[in-house]
Amino acid sequence: MASQEKITVYNLADLKNTTDDAIPNYLNSLRFHQSHRLTDVRLALGYSAFFLAGACFLWDYKFGFELTKTYTAIAVAFYTLLNTALTVWLLYVERGTVYVGTAPGGETVKISTQTRKNVPNYEVTIELSKKGGKKETVKFSRAFTEWFDQAGHFVAAPFQSVLATAVPVIGRADPKRVAQAKRGEEPEAVTYTPEMLEMLAKAEVSVVGSAAEVTGAEAREKKGKRRKA
Repeated sequence: MASQEKITVYNLADLKNTTDDAIPNYLNSLRFHQSHRLTDVRLALGYSAFFLAGACFLWDYKFGFELTKTYTAIAVAFYTLLNTALTVWLLYVERGTVYVGTAPGGETVKISTQTRKNVPNYEVTIELSKKGGKKETVKFSRAFTEWFDQAGHFVAAPFQSVLATAVPVIGRADPKRVAQAKRGEEPEAVTYTPEMLEMLAKAEVSVVGSAAEVTGAEAREKKGKRRKA
């Protein structure tokens, strides 16, 4: 089923962010246990720098610069350290990580994503750590068009099938998606709204996959009947 919210399909950042947000929702629904350690550390560093800057402003406002310049210099040094630590954390520790969690079977799953400029593909790197310490890395790249319709709605089922078939740990937690993919079935039929049909009609594009096939000419005819009514 397509989401009600829609994005600009020509904006790679929107495509990536929307897809990134869908990963925790899907895995948590499969009883994966998500770890928020990376986010917690990032927020702690960011808020610490913010509160330090706020405190520096308050004591400077209340006591004046001359009386607080030593403390201000120390605060600036700490602020610089905190922001440097935050930058290092984002670039070298998180590195595009969108999900860290534990699968029902006990495996640790870390998912990182990225996009390349002017290339509408979603590149995914999944690092798996099994109970015995054995590590495995799965990488794949798929087009955003596989789970976004032309109007910019995110369709969850195809994206979930991509993850379930590409990553065995996820596939074991969601065998239904794997079975559908092996049979070559569409996970769910996309429901086209009147707004989407009108957009497709203007582009002279036929719609396949809804309850009935609707061509651009038919959509315009229906639109004209609604106006007459």
